[in-house]
Amino acid sequence: MRATFPLLVDTDFPVLKRQRPDTLQVNLGYTCNQSCVHCHVNAGPNRTEQMERETVEQVLDVLRAGGITTLDLTGGAPEMNPHFRTLVAGAREMGVKVMDRCNLTILEEPGYEDMAAFLAGHKVEIVASLPCYLEDNVDRQRGKGTFDTSMRMLQKLNALGYGSDPALQLHLVYNPQGAVLPPPQARLKADYDHFLGEQFGVRFNQLFTITNMPIQRFGSMLLSKGQFNSYMQLLRDAHQDANLKQVMCRSLVSVDYQGYLYDCDFNQMLGMPMRHAGAGRMHLSDMLGRDLQGQPVAVADHCWGCTAGAGSSCGGALA
Repeated sequence: MRATFPLLVDTDFPVLKRQRPDTLQVNLGYTCNQSCVHCHVNAGPNRTEQMERETVEQVLDVLRAGGITTLDLTGGAPEMNPHFRTLVAGAREMGVKVMDRCNLTILEEPGYEDMAAFLAGHKVEIVASLPCYLEDNVDRQRGKGTFDTSMRMLQKLNALGYGSDPALQLHLVYNPQGAVLPPPQARLKADYDHFLGEQFGVRFNQLFTITNMPIQRFGSMLLSKGQFNSYMQLLRDAHQDANLKQVMCRSLVSVDYQGYLYDCDFNQMLGMPMRHAGAGRMHLSDMLGRDLQGQPVAVADHCWGCTAGAGSSCGGALA
């Protein structure tokens, strides 16, 4: 796989400064039951990196210290971490909102059949990857049979109350098929609502459209097809200054499976950590008693992806 970082590091992206963080996005490891084409984490069944119990306890220590209102769990398939349930239960006991970035198919894997009920029981907000509402497109990105499994799992979640009970939020995530920007989020949600509701009786709350980042597996694909430079130009040309005020790196801290801190999940995948002023990279323990407000955000050329068009974040379009 060809790395894109050397092509991104020399940047003229605008300077960004942090606000006080309210969201801790924790990557519990790169193990996944799938290997998706658009995956910026390069996760898959053969990846063995997983957050250990000691680091999970450090995450809980940061939550106990206050200030963080949302715990956003990602991976890989975060549910495959052996300490996933411990972390979820501990955070919910503190009243912290928990989000699970779920690929849906994990809920049908052996050993995870009761995971949907666990998530519902702890009122975990589910952000589920469904890169299209058409079977052929989903299976092309994520593997044959993925669409059918995803529909069954969405129906299972609906039966538990997700998508209808206000306390059980279910959101879907759309990624473009190739080197293009996502379409308008509201218009696409209407298409998802109509098709999934009519064909499968599926209900969900919001649709998040997320721009594909030119890193890891997707970035390598762009290079192999000779599309990297044109895609980067597309992102630059579509930049909107207004999106700079809302980019997720200003209020979110990303944590890798070893407990090191980053300004966002994309920086984590590029190995661009948060650092002390004039010192080394920051760890979870460095968040305790430290005010991150005003700290500069580490940027590179991939950041244009978050400000292009309607903008992009882990919560979908910015505009």
